Amino acid sequence: MAQIVLVDDDQNILTSVSIALESEGHEVTTYEDGAAALDGIMARTPDLVLSDVKMPRMDGMEMLRRLRQDSAVPLIFLTSKDEEIDEVLGLTLGADDYVKKPFSQRLLLERVKAVLRRAAATPEGATEDANQVMRRGDLTLDPLRHACNWKGQNVTLTVTEFLILQSLASRPGFVKSRDALMDAAYDDQVYVDDRTIDSHIKRIRKKFRVVDKEFDQIETLYGVGYKYKEQ
Repeated sequence: MAQIVLVDDDQNILTSVSIALESEGHEVTTYEDGAAALDGIMARTPDLVLSDVKMPRMDGMEMLRRLRQDSAVPLIFLTSKDEEIDEVLGLTLGADDYVKKPFSQRLLLERVKAVLRRAAATPEGATEDANQVMRRGDLTLDPLRHACNWKGQNVTLTVTEFLILQSLASRPGFVKSRDALMDAAYDDQVYVDDRTIDSHIKRIRKKFRVVDKEFDQIETLYGVGYKYKEQ
């Protein structure tokens, strides 16, 4: 059972999605705007947040921006078909996934299951080596604690960002295609495109440059993919 926060100003969405999630054994807390949800999330951190984008008082984007200042709680956006730009911005701000409205309950439950599985301390099917502390020069990654440090300073990453960085840093100097990074960070049932990976990489770099303006360990090979530079 997971603690899930659901944020949407559409009462029909709140009711139908809550019923679907509760039928899977999850505990659901609902909010109708981002401001109230942010206060609730900071008071009691859930396992996952599902949020609409366009809402009164505080929209989903602003809620996520403020949330990411202090928290790496997984978040899935529920977006309308005409919010393509918002999807990109949401991923750049640190969303883990998005589902377009109207969506089937089955699809949403699969996305929820996938993100919760990735967020688990010991992911299903993970090997022992995958959960050991990784040290690559100034970088330290601790999967079991979901901790990332660069030159002794903490860098707060979302679940997806952590898995992408872990995949790159596992083989410094070797190029990882976007498809390979998708496989590392997303469940098989979840389809994402190249733009999604690019947005996550951009966000990872931005977070590291907050603690080190000279950070340039992730190299882009245009038309090929990304690699983590050897130190």
